[in-house]
Amino acid sequence: MDKKRWNRVFKLCKQNLVHIQKSVFEGEISDADLFKLEESIEKEIDKTTDSVIIFKSRNERWLDKKT
Repeated sequence: MDKKRWNRVFKLCKQNLVHIQKSVFEGEISDADLFKLEESIEKEIDKTTDSVIIFKSRNERWLDKKT
């Protein structure tokens, strides 16, 4: 992903989620906000070279983490 595109996607993610490291974000987001975020990201990325992976967890037991 080129730097300008990466910056735009980074800012989109940071509006709704917590920045963890490099290109990793986490947080709780409503279905409506997730839909908007996905649409915004789709408009920014080049699908031939870029990738965005979204992990969802429906079970809170999988949200426990050690730091």
